[in-house]
Amino acid sequence: MATLPQSIVQEPGWQYREQPTNTFLIDWTSRQIVGMDDGLAAMRQAVEIILQNERFRWQIYSSDFGSELEELVGEEYDYIVSDLPRRIEEAFSADSRILSVENFNFSEPGTGSLVCSFDVVTVFGTLGQEVVL
Repeated sequence: MATLPQSIVQEPGWQYREQPTNTFLIDWTSRQIVGMDDGLAAMRQAVEIILQNERFRWQIYSSDFGSELEELVGEEYDYIVSDLPRRIEEAFSADSRILSVENFNFSEPGTGSLVCSFDVVTVFGTLGQEVVL
């Protein structure tokens, strides 16, 4: 005896509709919520939060949320340049609103750090972003 339906019949006239992803916008300097958005401003905040949270560190987030960038600190320049784009793309792969990550650019400002700038292409537009290691 089957307990689950064998097939799902979709009524003719039903259509899939994407729900808005309203997000509280945070002003990080005043540490206050300054409004809500579901467009490019919300995506900018989501991208920043994904990059700032190390994957597997916080139980509040699922295991596919966050980035794995901390273990690159102190590694050889060539290794970082070859692996960082993959890690960034993988961090964004769980968010269906992010279409691609492009135009990786690396620079060394002379302070013993490495700056990686790139463009995040989303369904709402393109964002410029950077990571400092």
